[in-house]
Amino acid sequence: MLTQEREKQVIKLCQDFIRIKSYSGEEGGMAVKLKETFDELGFDDTFIDVYGNVIGHIKGKQKGKVILLDGHIDTVPADRNKWTKDPFSGEIDDGKIYGRGASDMKGALSGMVCAAAYFAHDTKRDFNGDIYVAGVVHEECFEGIAARKISERVAPDYVVIGEASECNLKRGQRGRAEIVIETYGKAAHSSNPQNGINAVYNMMKLLEKIRGIKTPRHYVLGEGILELTDIISFPYPGASVVPSQCKATFDRRLLTGESRESVLKPIQDCITELENMDHNFKAKVYYAVGEEKCYTGEIIKGERFFPAWLYDEEEDFVKKAYHGLKEQGLDPIITHYSFCTNGSHYAGEANIKTIGFGPSKESLAHVDDEYIEIGELLKAVKGYYGIVDALLR
Repeated sequence: MLTQEREKQVIKLCQDFIRIKSYSGEEGGMAVKLKETFDELGFDDTFIDVYGNVIGHIKGKQKGKVILLDGHIDTVPADRNKWTKDPFSGEIDDGKIYGRGASDMKGALSGMVCAAAYFAHDTKRDFNGDIYVAGVVHEECFEGIAARKISERVAPDYVVIGEASECNLKRGQRGRAEIVIETYGKAAHSSNPQNGINAVYNMMKLLEKIRGIKTPRHYVLGEGILELTDIISFPYPGASVVPSQCKATFDRRLLTGESRESVLKPIQDCITELENMDHNFKAKVYYAVGEEKCYTGEIIKGERFFPAWLYDEEEDFVKKAYHGLKEQGLDPIITHYSFCTNGSHYAGEANIKTIGFGPSKESLAHVDDEYIEIGELLKAVKGYYGIVDALLR
């Protein structure tokens, strides 16, 4: 399936993608390149939606299921001063391709694009259904928010998330939520603190209560972590003033079956208890809302609540995907992601059958001197080919 010519094509495409800087909100150049690539490789049609997501489509000769290969085209920034390689060179050294996004996740995306094109060519499109490959924007900021537009348009039966899995098969992930807590007081001059109510002291009381919350645990996904990540008082800086407001942010790792309401309830119970004990205590809890501008000019906005998801190893589509990988000579284990992905929308919100499969290691995402091993990249092409074959033929 992978000739020498095809191997060179995959490697070059990965390098070409890496050479285009595409920070979140600045993915325009990458979108143009991806659309051109779809056209060059014989995709039947392509489209770009209002957020700037780029979707390529290959039609099978018979009607059948729809499979979507999902890879984001945005990356986190790179500080050139901390790299020993040029982060936008796509340089090859010792069997590795270096550059920002190599592992997260332009390598996987190049593998998806090529695998879909090779499968269509080799089968002469004699398969049941449709293949879509999506280059998704703003994933680094909003896991799953931009993906909502894609599932509305494509309506897939299956989704393959291309995040790094070391070419193992992922059947789920924890979700995440960004929880904001505010406590309130009364401003006063710090030389006369008795005239005010210190919002920070109120926050300290609340934090002590929150530390006693026992988060749930899942037998596969692990613990639903609740961790303080940020705290600030207002006004800031607060010279000679008793702060009238304090804001704390928590990272909460979500498990399957948890809802927006159930996650906030233990914290709200702590607030209610303290309010009943002290009439000067006032607080509220809510989910953070993010807002970013897309390269198309569209505003993308969303609450930072990204659900968990998990499928059983015995699910028919999981077993088919596993056997498809084995048919291509891979020897994957079935496991789950430790981080959050666009699967939070597809599986967690939309209940679409979703798996994860991608080259490289999770630990190589967002690091200086990020790279992908060429062997892993080529193995991923075979893997995507095998998964598509197993689910559509």
